[in-house]
Amino acid sequence: MFSTSSRTLRIVCIQANPTVGALQSNFDIVRRHRERYRGKADLLVFSECFGTGYPLQDLVLRPGFRRDFRTALDALAGEMRGDGGPAVLVGGPLDGASLPYNAAFLIETDGSMKVVLKHTLPNDEVYDEKRVFAPGPVPSPVDFRGFRLGIAICEDFWHGKVAQALAAEGAEVLIVPNGSHFRNGKQAVRLAIGRRTVKASGLPVLYVNQVGGQDSLVFDGGSYAMDRAGLVLAQAGFRECDFDITLERGEDGGVNLRRGDVLGMLPNGYPDETEAMYRALVLGLRDYVNKNGFPGVVLGMSGGIDSALSAAVAVDALGADRVLLVRMPSPYTSAESMEDAERAAALLGTRLLTVPIAPAMNAFDGMLAPVFAGRPVPADDTTFENVQARARGMTLMALSNRLGLMVLSTGNKSEMSVGYATLYGDMCGGYSVLKDVYKTVVFRLARWRNAHIPSGLLGPRGAVMPGRIIVRPPSAELRAGQTDEQALGAYEHLDAVLATMVEGLNGADRAAELASAAVGQPISVAYAERIGRMTARAQYKRDQSPPGVVVTERTYGPGWRLPVTNHYGL
Repeated sequence: MFSTSSRTLRIVCIQANPTVGALQSNFDIVRRHRERYRGKADLLVFSECFGTGYPLQDLVLRPGFRRDFRTALDALAGEMRGDGGPAVLVGGPLDGASLPYNAAFLIETDGSMKVVLKHTLPNDEVYDEKRVFAPGPVPSPVDFRGFRLGIAICEDFWHGKVAQALAAEGAEVLIVPNGSHFRNGKQAVRLAIGRRTVKASGLPVLYVNQVGGQDSLVFDGGSYAMDRAGLVLAQAGFRECDFDITLERGEDGGVNLRRGDVLGMLPNGYPDETEAMYRALVLGLRDYVNKNGFPGVVLGMSGGIDSALSAAVAVDALGADRVLLVRMPSPYTSAESMEDAERAAALLGTRLLTVPIAPAMNAFDGMLAPVFAGRPVPADDTTFENVQARARGMTLMALSNRLGLMVLSTGNKSEMSVGYATLYGDMCGGYSVLKDVYKTVVFRLARWRNAHIPSGLLGPRGAVMPGRIIVRPPSAELRAGQTDEQALGAYEHLDAVLATMVEGLNGADRAAELASAAVGQPISVAYAERIGRMTARAQYKRDQSPPGVVVTERTYGPGWRLPVTNHYGL
């Protein structure tokens, strides 16, 4: 056992990447860290439900799964008896009378356990823990080697009641195992809550979050140590790392934090807003592909900005050798698009196939001509525009079936909002990195990536997409002279209206007012009403869309549950 006096305690916070359901692998991560810190630390702290991965959704309702977790937990406790390694705080489910509890297990080096239960269960746009967990009682401090540890599991920290109760019962430090996913601006919120809690309780905070992708969610880390003055001693995002903190009891009886040998972490080392969003896209795609066992991805390379940015993210996540780009020109595809797609592939160092879709278009035209003969053609008919998109989707799915690559969809949130996408066409795919990214943000991310060389990513140095892709007017090129903004209006106006309607849940009047203020130009209520109608009508498409990385406060999917049959609209 690592020897400390009752005046000091060395804790190592582990920001690591668990996998849901991979019990053996997750506990092996715990074992490797215990070996690494044998004789060097008193306690290792892991993130919420680390032993099982998080979030568990309905998996935690399966008795066999909970039983297997408990077997793995007990096996670790048995190995720890007298082995000289540090104690651990690791989370997972604990059986209850009806539903299980979300628990944190503090395992001492004699194999004994102390258990803390999560009291406040989230029920919001992403997490629905009230469905699968029972709330535990308000926790009390845990005595550990001369210190009183206040353990507040995730949501218990986000609301002040539990921290105040722990402080009132004599806790000397707050230890916060978290499963907190990324969204734009989230780290600033976490730090603000930390400072508010420190001010209210007088206690320092060790906030430990997981890192990695889980389906649509990206856990960005953002773990931090905050002292009693609200000063952040260390934080880091989007990478696995450890940092150790020594607790020292001061002359006033309060506990102070001293940063020890920080491993792979810089003080205040969390990226700015644009870089954080880009890294979230990369991490989400990388873990979705790798954890689900795909050898790589294939995507349509149109020569437009959405596919170019999606390709750059894919190469940064997986490496150029695991990304296949496919040009699928129609008679309406411009020479500029063909050139830009080829140039982007060359900059990224990826393979590029060309599969013309004119033969498929002609085949469908001939096949359907007898059926459509004599029937009037509606003024807004898009039948054969959609045939083009679906021919491309069919081509990509055929390549996926033959090569085993996952199809990466390239549509953005602006298009998904208003239904400017084709079911079974450009919406084909197993995953979509831009699903929650508005078009104006797509442009910002593209410019940022061309100007930056992010550390730790697998793509090439320098620009990864031709400048012409960024400045050309976006177009689906499904008919001659088509541009997206002819149908949708200026993207700055569209996105401003969508942001206040989707994220803010505002009606057309208020959306037009707020959007006008945001862009500094008048936006009519009539325009906002049209966008609202289009967004409501497109719900049936969104219900059939692939998963994608969550980056905003209200994402389509678990955070947006609009009825398809809906005569009210937005």
